[in-house]
Amino acid sequence: MKKRSKLIATLLTGWMVASSALPVFAADGAAAANVKTDAQVAAELGVLQGDGSGITAAYLAKTTTRMQAAILYLRLKGLEQTALAYKGTDNFADASLVGDGNKAILSYLKANPALGWTGTGDGKFDPLSGVTAQQYYKVLLEAIGYKQDADFTYADVLTYAKTKGLSQIADAGALRNGHIATATVEGVKATLKVGGKTLAESLADAKVIAADKVPLAKYARINVVNDATLGSYLVDESGKTLYYFAKDSKDTSTCKDQCAANWPIYYAESIQVSGEMNAADFKTIVREDGKKQTTYKGMPLYYYVKDEKAGDVKGQAVNNVWFVVGFSSVAAASQEGLGKFLTDSTGRTLYWFTKDVKDKSACTGTCETNWPIFYSGHVSSPADLSAADFGTIVRDDGTKQTTYNGMPLYYFIKDENAGDVKGQGVNNVWYVIDLSEAKQAEQPAAAAGKAYAMDIIKFAFAQPEITIEAGSTITFTNKDNAFHNVVSDLEADGKALFETPMLDKDESFTLTFDTPGEYTYYCLPHKEHMKGKIIVK
Repeated sequence: MKKRSKLIATLLTGWMVASSALPVFAADGAAAANVKTDAQVAAELGVLQGDGSGITAAYLAKTTTRMQAAILYLRLKGLEQTALAYKGTDNFADASLVGDGNKAILSYLKANPALGWTGTGDGKFDPLSGVTAQQYYKVLLEAIGYKQDADFTYADVLTYAKTKGLSQIADAGALRNGHIATATVEGVKATLKVGGKTLAESLADAKVIAADKVPLAKYARINVVNDATLGSYLVDESGKTLYYFAKDSKDTSTCKDQCAANWPIYYAESIQVSGEMNAADFKTIVREDGKKQTTYKGMPLYYYVKDEKAGDVKGQAVNNVWFVVGFSSVAAASQEGLGKFLTDSTGRTLYWFTKDVKDKSACTGTCETNWPIFYSGHVSSPADLSAADFGTIVRDDGTKQTTYNGMPLYYFIKDENAGDVKGQGVNNVWYVIDLSEAKQAEQPAAAAGKAYAMDIIKFAFAQPEITIEAGSTITFTNKDNAFHNVVSDLEADGKALFETPMLDKDESFTLTFDTPGEYTYYCLPHKEHMKGKIIVK
């Protein structure tokens, strides 16, 4: 395992020639592969159209509603325009929650119960509530011709969908639009129950999508799977494991003759990947034998001849030179002035919110629009990071969010490119994940004013009442073997004026007080007997 970890770290940081004694085939140079994300494919097919700004990162981060799912169902059945033109007056009781165009769609669905959209009871459709993976895969199964209670039961949707090639978002729970992009492209690539065509071909016949876009639905897909021992690694669309060869060098394959017979090369002209992967990591090389081969982070990709079915990893660690291709959705970056901080696998900066508490997000509504949540089920242990530090919470709306040391992770909507850190220090409550600090929950103290320290010890605040100057800071440090935090009494709007994360033993957090006044506060888990007052002059 130590040797494997070392090799994976090498893969993530750039490759050196493994041995000058080995023959090195001269490639014609690596060329950018034709790689598109799920969202790009869905957008070009026209089956996912986004909001007024198109399919943006902000749109993909939004929760998916029942209304959106219904529209996508109609689009995939070639019925969207028919529904929009429907003039019926009978409608669901809560149709007023949507605009006029969507009212027509709801009326059409009510008039056509055979389509399966019969509402949620009491004459309501509940158009703005969220959608789960189980619900959306039911939609896709019906779009390709399968019927609930005839071909599958609702309880069995996820299992049955997997047999039809629909499985990538099965563990997502409540969905965001990014999940919908992935699942929808799975759906258009699926074969109809009757006729042998794919849904994409059927939609082209019906002129729902342009005929010249159908090849997009035939892209080879590279997926990521999880294993309790191996972590996350790459597989092809059928689930066959992909490997790298430790004796290869960047953009060059050294595997030929009998080696190539035992380790067939992987190549795809056009590749589709999930949005959490970086399309630029995939390239194409030309081998010495003239064949093309796909590379990932510069390393040529292979199959193993003894892997007979999806999920086989018989090639792992063969001769200590063949390994699965590890993947992690998180990485470390560094910049002068910030040091080392956390990003996703594409280089987009991740942030934490000081008003959150451990394993609980306080960012909803407009906050969430500006600070889209980060979630991935593929967090492994790249260099300098430990998978054990990451976790998953379920938000109040049912969607999942990744945490680091218990703190929920977010993007910033104004970060447009990899390496942008425009969210750092926003409103003195948003910060990058500082990997150079022993504890991520420690916040930089303000430059102005005096600095005060207050221990939390023996289930009490060391100075229950303290007077400070405006612009000063107080650093609270937990000395107990229990979680504590510091929360102000609620304001008139029902919100806390200030709040720290949950602090474990020896963790600290700094609050800045700029406005004169008297502020009472407490520890939320021990509110009845842990209270204090801060007087700001």
